[in-house]
Amino acid sequence: MRKFTLTTALMMGTAMSTPVLAEGHLQIVEEPLELTIQMNHARYPVYDESWPVEQQASAWTGISLVDQTVGANMRTDENSGKTEALNLMLAGGNLPDIVGSSRLKDFVNQYGPEGAFVPLNDLIAEHAPNMQAYFDSRPEIASAISAADGNMYYIPYLPDGKYGRAYFIRYDWLDAVGMDVPNDVEELEAVLRAFKTQDPNGNGEADEIPFFARQWPELLRLVTLWDGRSSGSDTYHDFHVADGVVTHGYIGEGYREGIANIARWYEEGLIDAEVFTRGSSAREYLLSEDLGGMTHDWFASTSGYNRLSDSIDGFSFRAMVPPASISGARIEEHRRTPIKPDGWAISYTNEYPVETIKYFDFWFTEEGRRLANFGVEGEQYTMVDGAPKFTDEVLNSDSPVNAQLWAVGSQLQSRGYFQDYEYEKQWSNEVALEGIALYDEGDYLIDQFLGVAFTADEQAVYDRNWPSVRDYMLERQQQWILGNGDVNADWDDYMATLNDMGLQEVLEVMNSAYERQYN
Repeated sequence: MRKFTLTTALMMGTAMSTPVLAEGHLQIVEEPLELTIQMNHARYPVYDESWPVEQQASAWTGISLVDQTVGANMRTDENSGKTEALNLMLAGGNLPDIVGSSRLKDFVNQYGPEGAFVPLNDLIAEHAPNMQAYFDSRPEIASAISAADGNMYYIPYLPDGKYGRAYFIRYDWLDAVGMDVPNDVEELEAVLRAFKTQDPNGNGEADEIPFFARQWPELLRLVTLWDGRSSGSDTYHDFHVADGVVTHGYIGEGYREGIANIARWYEEGLIDAEVFTRGSSAREYLLSEDLGGMTHDWFASTSGYNRLSDSIDGFSFRAMVPPASISGARIEEHRRTPIKPDGWAISYTNEYPVETIKYFDFWFTEEGRRLANFGVEGEQYTMVDGAPKFTDEVLNSDSPVNAQLWAVGSQLQSRGYFQDYEYEKQWSNEVALEGIALYDEGDYLIDQFLGVAFTADEQAVYDRNWPSVRDYMLERQQQWILGNGDVNADWDDYMATLNDMGLQEVLEVMNSAYERQYN
């Protein structure tokens, strides 16, 4: 990335349009106003001015967004998001009024303090009462999105709801082997071994795969059964906070013991032999072929596989509470994050920052939040007893509900808004809702690490050391699980290598930033 300077050429991104505005409490400007926007996301590579949600927002507020996206066709992946497109936009000097993107946080927190983006704290306090009320109620969110200089430079997409993934197990297989839902790690091992040896699918072959995972890092969740940690957030391999100190799960004693036992389970055939290579098709294939016994995956999508009861007699794949660990702890490490690094920001070229922050605030009003979550009234939903309810056409469509909403400009993660979990609850089946209720009965969720914002010096230390440290951690854990080495015998050399590679320097800057940001 080249360093941003304020000598970058300005792009004038506003123009007047002609329709006369109807007055209303959501109206922001007396004369129609157009603001340009860059919006990048894997699900919608540009901002679509014809989206019904955009048209409704424009009619209510008087502000219309005009697409000025660059790099729309650049690749997107989990790590880079649309960072390449943002770099291209910045390098060209053609900053639109609003920049919305996945993986936006680090970008604006780097270039905002250099002048590329407008600090939002005072604008929110003076002109955005709905956002201010939200941040007053959730001060940890305001801290989490702030840059190292203490300013907020973007409004994030804020997911709603608590539960994401859970343990699912074949209840019909439990019946077949005459066992109850496992209560702790020892009982779980016994159940998995019974799945392996007692032919629960009844085909006369030893083809059952007791534990499988669509994403191989979900296998690492099992270290929590030995009091280890695999991540501190909904991002795999992330840091976590223990007793007020930022650390990493892959250097903990519980992790070491957990990896040793996962390796043993793998060797004994209790874990899918292809767990690192089978990929995203694992759940579909292993369940539809009546081969898979247990996994850790999303409530809504995983519970949907109970449709297989039409073709597999007695098929029942339902959630179970987390088994108790060797110390008796019962935790669910994964939960929905309250904040994403996606959202939108105001560029320094914007001539209407007050109007823009008011427009951002519109999406935190009752009407704006409903529009962002459910689409347009009369098209995607109707109001029933004072609450939005999706139409039968939406709920019964062959297209997933969330895909239908993206198509009309709703549920856009590159828009800063507060999600409403009720939107998802309406299309979750009974098995998913029963599982969520089961998890609600216990206190299984643990606090998440919400990230930090580095100074330039801290960022340099992190960038210099962490990528290679992380790669080495992942390389070794796969080797151990696959039987190429012994984690207990190798542990001292492993820790020494991590320290030689700069792990302690990374932890120092992580804790320095954490202390500054939250304490």
